[in-house]
Amino acid sequence: MTVGKIVVNLDVVMAKRKIAAGDLAERVGITPANLSILKNNKAKAIRFSTLEEICRVLQCQPGDILEYRDE
Repeated sequence: MTVGKIVVNLDVVMAKRKIAAGDLAERVGITPANLSILKNNKAKAIRFSTLEEICRVLQCQPGDILEYRDE
């Protein structure tokens, strides 16, 4: 049985918005280390409050950042 996975495309949205990781982390209120974990698809979960804040800062929708891929 194949299993899909959620892929985080945060780096793509950040590049389009021309925002650096350190600046985004500061504006969202998370550590640069936690932002890196999220960007590199190492996170096991994300709080809705964090996702909401990322979307607010980047002026995007959750679907712009998160993608389901069938593996």
